[in-house]
Amino acid sequence: MAKPNVISKGDLIKSAKECLVNNGIEKFTLRSVAELAGVTQGTVYYHFKTKEQLLLDIVQDICESSWSAISQQSNQYIVSQAIESAKSRCSYDSFFHKLFFTLVVSSFNNEIIRGQLGEITLSENNALTKNLLNVWSKTPIEGVSMETWGILINAIVDGLALHALIQKDFPVEKTYDELEHLFKSLTQLLDEGDK
Repeated sequence: MAKPNVISKGDLIKSAKECLVNNGIEKFTLRSVAELAGVTQGTVYYHFKTKEQLLLDIVQDICESSWSAISQQSNQYIVSQAIESAKSRCSYDSFFHKLFFTLVVSSFNNEIIRGQLGEITLSENNALTKNLLNVWSKTPIEGVSMETWGILINAIVDGLALHALIQKDFPVEKTYDELEHLFKSLTQLLDEGDK
């Protein structure tokens, strides 16, 4: 196995993201990542055993970066920031969601990818739940746990992204404005109930 050059896994992920944006997932190769990063293909293989592993690490990196930025917001801005972050990746040409859904399809026949995507999704659900607990003192609707709210919100965001990927004129702005209104209304209901 080749020893890594003086390049970090994070720098390779950054180069891989750039390759995806420039070339699309259809033309994405480990060789193109190596060329852009200025390293040998063996160096890329040292850090990532397969192309799919690199793609999964890109998805995980984007998710972790988003949640890190959102978690730094004050409680009153968490919902708006989370919605803005999700909306920024919701488009007809979203490289993130093309990548994510390509991996989802691959996972149907690959238990390793399925397991890793399951871990990423669970992490997303947990991050949503944690951030909701910072905004809502309790569940806005009796009988719906905070954990379920996290799962539902994650499913809504992924569902909206899927619509945007397949419907060129999907009303992203309107839909996300109304989604934000929904969450603000739920928060307002909670605040009124606490008085």
